[in-house]
Amino acid sequence: MTGQNVRWGILGPGGIAATFAADLPLVPGAELAAVGSRNQATADAFAERFGFARAHGSYTALAADDGVDVVYVATPHAFHLAGALECVEAGKAVLVEKPITLDLPSAARLIEAARANRVFLMEAMWMRCNPAIRKAAELVEEGAIGWVSAIHADFGLQGPFAAEHRLRAPELGGGALLDLGVYPIHLAHLFLGLPISVQAWAHLTPERVDEHTGVLLGYQSGAVAALTCSINGASRNAASITGTDGRIDIPPGFMVPRSFTLSRPEKAPETFTFDFPGNGYQFEAAEVQRCLAAGELESPIVSQTTTLEVMNLLDSIRDQIGVTYPSLL
Repeated sequence: MTGQNVRWGILGPGGIAATFAADLPLVPGAELAAVGSRNQATADAFAERFGFARAHGSYTALAADDGVDVVYVATPHAFHLAGALECVEAGKAVLVEKPITLDLPSAARLIEAARANRVFLMEAMWMRCNPAIRKAAELVEEGAIGWVSAIHADFGLQGPFAAEHRLRAPELGGGALLDLGVYPIHLAHLFLGLPISVQAWAHLTPERVDEHTGVLLGYQSGAVAALTCSINGASRNAASITGTDGRIDIPPGFMVPRSFTLSRPEKAPETFTFDFPGNGYQFEAAEVQRCLAAGELESPIVSQTTTLEVMNLLDSIRDQIGVTYPSLL
């Protein structure tokens, strides 16, 4: 695909799809090709709003569109697997909004299908593609803060949410963990890898999804990660990576940062700033296009192994806190 536009389709024209679509024009070579919805009128309205060439009244029609190279799956969590599978089996490259599916077995099933069909597949963990996060990871890799001993991160939304809200619906993969906790967990995974100990506690809503959750991860190296997520109170939504020779502080909004501060003993703090337009979704789209141009079937930034390892952690945490989701497939 080198030297030609990448024709994007969007499956599920909801709120997150709108934010993604608004950022797509910031990516050189991105062509807004088609949108698919379960409702033709909704697809038409979304296509007109963002300038997509075609609108389909079903996900099947979008998957069958020969004028689409890659599909961004932006449905609620519980419908990621079905939508992504249909696109993969139609030979489309796929970017699936996080979390890629509801659990490890379904994530493995989707990845196996992508490999069998020889198509690109990536989880849309935009935080890992963010230039500030990538620079912080580079500094840590170079030893700027020494041995990493601790990660602290929190992500909380101001509640309360009504009982009928998707964040409280088990059948939609509701709760704080999959929507919000996935970010602190991915951050810990990025800097510390896989833990050897997982301890979690949560308070559940009457619907039996987690309202607020605390996770403590322990590592073979001796490092720890203390992580929280909540849908009943706005926390700082900040993060820190502490090492023996310094610390990196990521300000509120750590999942889409435009800066961070490096502090080291006997040195003036250094603030790294990254000015960029839009909402930050363009970086994951650009990574997809880079991979497609290079003929890569997965991204080294958000690898399929990473996705499976994080999904395994999420399953372990849900087992401990007693949250289950009805199977839709």
